[in-house]
Amino acid sequence: MTQLINEEVNVNAFYFRNSEGLKSFPQRIEWNGKFVTFAGEGLRYLVKHGTQLVQLFDMSDGQDLYRLRTDGDHWTLVGIKGGAR
Repeated sequence: MTQLINEEVNVNAFYFRNSEGLKSFPQRIEWNGKFVTFAGEGLRYLVKHGTQLVQLFDMSDGQDLYRLRTDGDHWTLVGIKGGAR
């Protein structure tokens, strides 16, 4: 079951992966006063919407799957899929 959130979050830490150029991924976010640390590697999607380029990330904390969106310096938690919330 997916819970839609659509709230701005703070990304407190990143990790970097060098596959066809250095790419950054969120490693820890702050949301509703709690910190969520992602385990392992996530997936990154590039979506072009008109002239705007948006990045989506699917990241897991080992239990739930978090979808994040960034369009520059602003990060949004789009939704959470997985365990009971």
